[in-house]
Amino acid sequence: MKATIWHNPACGTSRKTLAILEETPGIELTVIEYLKTPYDAAKLRQLFADAGLAPRDALRLRGTDAAERGLPDAEADAIVAAMAANPAYVERPFVETDKGVRLCRPQDKVHEIL
Repeated sequence: MKATIWHNPACGTSRKTLAILEETPGIELTVIEYLKTPYDAAKLRQLFADAGLAPRDALRLRGTDAAERGLPDAEADAIVAAMAANPAYVERPFVETDKGVRLCRPQDKVHEIL
């Protein structure tokens, strides 16, 4: 099974999710460090739709200035545009497999799509 993780090595939950994927037999893993290779708006929309999330649900507030910028109250398109411009606004990690997409917070959510 193919799996892609949008990973931040500085994030404990992202590291734990990556470890689960690496320890799962039969996984062909792609790791994207999204702070180095940012999302584009189309990919964000696809991930959110496939995960059943609104952009606001995936907005990272902790450690960012998203709240000060008014993003929690912004329209979906404005949130996606801000996330595409600054990937630190995206909560992590997202994982995509043939079985779906999950925002893996907590990391055990990854088992739903393995």
